[in-house]
Amino acid sequence: MSEQEQHKPRGAHERFIYKDDDAIEKPFNWAQIGRLFTYMKPYRKQLLPIIIVMIVLGTLTRLAIPALFIKAIDDAIQPKDGSDPSMNKLYLYAGMMFALYIIQWAANTYRIRYTNMIGQQVIYDLRHDLFRHIQKLSFRFFDKRPAGSVLVRVTNDVNALQDLFTNGVVNLLMDCIQLVGIVIILLVWNFKLGLAIMITVPLMFVVSTALRKRIRFAWQDVRMKQSRINAHLNESIQGMRVTQSYTQEKANFSFFQHVNNINIKAWNKASMMNQAFGPIIEVTSAIGTLILFWYGAHLIAVGAITVGLLVGFANYVGNFWDPINRLGQMYAQLLIAMASSERIFEFIDEEPTVGESKEARQLPRISGDVSFEHIVFEYEKGRPALKGIDLHVKAGETIALVGHTGSGKSTIMNLLCRFYDPVQGAVRVDGIDIRSVTLESLRSQVGVVLQDTFIFSGTIRENIRFGRLDATDDEIVKAATAVDAHDFIMNLPDGYDTEVQERGNSLSMGQRQLLSFARALLADPRVLILDEATASIDTETELKIQEALKKLLQGRTSFIVAHRLSTIRNADRIVVLDHGQIVEQGSHDELIRHKGTYNGLIEAQYRFLSA
Repeated sequence: MSEQEQHKPRGAHERFIYKDDDAIEKPFNWAQIGRLFTYMKPYRKQLLPIIIVMIVLGTLTRLAIPALFIKAIDDAIQPKDGSDPSMNKLYLYAGMMFALYIIQWAANTYRIRYTNMIGQQVIYDLRHDLFRHIQKLSFRFFDKRPAGSVLVRVTNDVNALQDLFTNGVVNLLMDCIQLVGIVIILLVWNFKLGLAIMITVPLMFVVSTALRKRIRFAWQDVRMKQSRINAHLNESIQGMRVTQSYTQEKANFSFFQHVNNINIKAWNKASMMNQAFGPIIEVTSAIGTLILFWYGAHLIAVGAITVGLLVGFANYVGNFWDPINRLGQMYAQLLIAMASSERIFEFIDEEPTVGESKEARQLPRISGDVSFEHIVFEYEKGRPALKGIDLHVKAGETIALVGHTGSGKSTIMNLLCRFYDPVQGAVRVDGIDIRSVTLESLRSQVGVVLQDTFIFSGTIRENIRFGRLDATDDEIVKAATAVDAHDFIMNLPDGYDTEVQERGNSLSMGQRQLLSFARALLADPRVLILDEATASIDTETELKIQEALKKLLQGRTSFIVAHRLSTIRNADRIVVLDHGQIVEQGSHDELIRHKGTYNGLIEAQYRFLSA
């Protein structure tokens, strides 16, 4: 972070930290650019031969046209043998040039069409691989990264590579062929004049090389600043209700203006460095042209070359500096690609902290016997969230987990779903260590209903079917009816086909919770987790689903994390946690008689409700 950013007041938004966007101090990595180009391999047999033919054809016609100019001048306009000008020859050369221009136009048209096809397909494949890998990453990865920072990798950073793949690579090949061709032609036609013009090329490369490192870091900095803007935008939009509730719009806008100003300064700096290539090429080209006409005039005077050859040289020299200029821009394009590819491959190379071993097997259909054996877990090293948890839950048993906020209730459930792995100990289902089975076979048999229910954009039917994609419409209706959601759904404008907004903002909190119940129950899990699942449901609605819950929990191993007495008192066993340890367990009546931690929690709840 720059000194300016460190000393800039942030007010209410001091919370923004971007650990994943530290500057990358690596040298230019050609191997990584090569890794990008491996995405073109699947199409090398289909389209690359056609593109190469078009490139060669277009380049050869471009190189041939100046040669016809020379022939037209020396044979038709001012014949070398001193004869009169010939209009017939001039028309012939003009017709040949016209034909070459037509061939060049056709070759370029087809080249552009096919390169765009390959380029867009490569971008599709890269974005596909990146998103697929992100879905495999563990919760720890997302815990330390803002959602906007992840979003910018899939959108901005991948989009930044489009120019490289759609025309950059092909232009590079064309320009290299053209440069080699021009150099050979100039040196063959007149070695001394060609060499005199080439003298300026090393000077140009010495000056431009000095800019390369600075430009690379400048574009890396731009990508970093854009990531910060996206992270802030994502959080601001999701937290707009809180922002407006606390009238923090000015503070929010002030911080956005701050990061936006930093971004535009970074962009202007990188763009200014990038544009420096142009003047360098122009100055070098001007020097080369002066050398051409000064030395060329001398060679004409001594009869070493003709006027036509000098005109042809001038034409080729003009065509020589254009690709040099484009190659300078291409290097800048590679720098942008380098900055983006570093960030893309950083994610692709990220290994899930919770992964499957090569020997992982399918978990067979379970009965639901769950054991936590000597579990120690920490989100941050040296700060244990669970300390030696030992808990055995029989198949079909309903367990309620209670305790103060931060006592470890949800952490235990996260370990059971294997969103995290314990530092010590093991979680077993039916006696099988869950680390030895595939994640899909485990999680497909564990249903989770959270307090913060996520509703996707789409219809009510699609949101419920998310629990099991092959479910029939009748099964969806049955699941919704079981949790008493059917009536409110049928009162919506289009019933089960009603479109809901992102995160279900058009529904009440209670309605969203009921949909999440239906979604989880449709999946028919062997183990059901209700993590504060009734916290947002009003008392009347909760009474309606209590009877349904009794039937639905029957035959399943169930874990209920809740504070409401009505939700937990009927559990087979209540487990009380405090600071990551189990301090009590037993039935509601047993724990009340014990007058320990649980009894204190219940009394505090009564005092709160009666206040």
